Amino acid sequence: MLASLSIRDVVLIDKLDLEFSEGLGVLTGETGAGKSILLDSLGLALGERGDTGLIRPGADKLTVSAVFDLSPDHPARTVLAEHDLALEDDTVVLRRSLSRDGRSRAYVNDQTVSVGLLRQAGNALVEVHGQFDAHGLMDPSTHIGVLDRFRRATSGSEHDKACLRCWGAWREAFNAWQAAERLMREAKAEEETLRAAVDTLEKLAPIAGEESGLAAKRAMLRHGEQILSAIEAARQALTEQADVDTAIRTAQGELDRAAPKAEGRLDSVCAALERASIELAETQSALDAAGEAFNIDPAELDAAEERLFALKAEARKNGVTVDDLSAHLETLKEKLSAVEGGEDNLIRLAKAEQSTRNSFETAAKAMSKARTKAGTALAKSVAKELPPVRLNDASFRVAINNLPDTEWSASGRDRIGFEVTTNPGLPPGPLNKIASGGELARFLLALKVVLADSQPPAVMVFDEVDSGIGGATASAVGERLARLADGVQVLVVTHSPQVAARGLNHWQVSKVTDGKKTATRVVQLTTDERREEIARMLAGSDITDEARAAATMLMTGS
Repeated sequence: MLASLSIRDVVLIDKLDLEFSEGLGVLTGETGAGKSILLDSLGLALGERGDTGLIRPGADKLTVSAVFDLSPDHPARTVLAEHDLALEDDTVVLRRSLSRDGRSRAYVNDQTVSVGLLRQAGNALVEVHGQFDAHGLMDPSTHIGVLDRFRRATSGSEHDKACLRCWGAWREAFNAWQAAERLMREAKAEEETLRAAVDTLEKLAPIAGEESGLAAKRAMLRHGEQILSAIEAARQALTEQADVDTAIRTAQGELDRAAPKAEGRLDSVCAALERASIELAETQSALDAAGEAFNIDPAELDAAEERLFALKAEARKNGVTVDDLSAHLETLKEKLSAVEGGEDNLIRLAKAEQSTRNSFETAAKAMSKARTKAGTALAKSVAKELPPVRLNDASFRVAINNLPDTEWSASGRDRIGFEVTTNPGLPPGPLNKIASGGELARFLLALKVVLADSQPPAVMVFDEVDSGIGGATASAVGERLARLADGVQVLVVTHSPQVAARGLNHWQVSKVTDGKKTATRVVQLTTDERREEIARMLAGSDITDEARAAATMLMTGS
């Protein structure tokens, strides 16, 4: 529901704050009073195109804010949530400013957004219908959604679920078939090259992580002679330059003979010499073992270097790293196998694709049948609403045609169009092509009345839907607007007293001047003021008692 509208510096309005409530609200006033300014201002807040000509003379910029109260399941919540604009409560504020230099700023709950997002949110919140509508029901692309919501309201959503499920299975099978076919085409084109590459890599048998191991081994083998020289020098230092072992043993013998007479004072020295003898023996043994370990074979170094060079050469040739060669080999094998056993696999995948396509077509046909039934019911309901709004010779139908398979989707394969004819004998045409603006507005009203229970709870605004009619027809239009307002908030700009009399809330728009400047004024009328305004609409500038009595009859319905 639109809760309030605040306007600053728009055309003849310097400051205006309006509060709204549920039900049918009407705006009346003489031609040129400024009713269109209110709709233009609301349009700005909803993301419509801005025009600097709307800025009040003498002002630098205009600002418009629209406050909405949302129900827990309102579709606008989804739009906002998709853009991380979560609501702290049930209120959303759309705000727009426009400067004289053409700069426009848009906000949702004081968060800066693009004008496109503001428009998207506005479309979920408000529907504006007039004689020259260019969106909503006038946009053929919306008709399938409108019909489907009408269908689901009466027959459920089983067809939607079936179509969605079968579409998903078909697309998965189709993509698998296409991928295999593409892989096979690529593989056939390079089959000979593939076989040579696979043969070379299989003989090489690369192992992931092998490069670092080979590099370390090569480095160790290259330094083998230096390591052996160090081992040999250590061995000679312990044996040839001085007989360390004999010296230790001679010292042990001398001290062992003297120890019993030293009353224990030589025990620690004897023990140290014993440990030295043991450590020396272990050191000599370790040197011998190390020397045997580094008994380098030059052929082993050559083999390591040749393998490392071979791996690097193949990696460069295939455009991968050495560590990725083994994985690359598996990829090449898969491509080759797509050639060798691809035909059977393609046949299997093609059969799966055709089977899932058939399932989708079956589901889509059932959807088309359900839509045809819903379209017939919708047309019959609309037909009942046309005569009361003086469209006696008009007719409405839902055209359902098959789309080419390149345009099929999860919702089926139907193109939906609302078609009308306003004169007997003429073929039906698209709803947005009918000639008369007044007829168009009444067609939209008839449709909206029928669709009221199945459509999203957007605020509906009708701009002079009663243009060119009067009497009983205007009364019928007013009655339908009031009926529509039982479920959603409806605002209507009207020149018809019969329509104005149906309003639960009534605002009068007038132009006032003090001789120096002119301004648009909007006031909400009391019951007595409403009677006076409706009498003015009936009688003109000279309001008579008869006009007041007629106004009372319209307001009370008696």
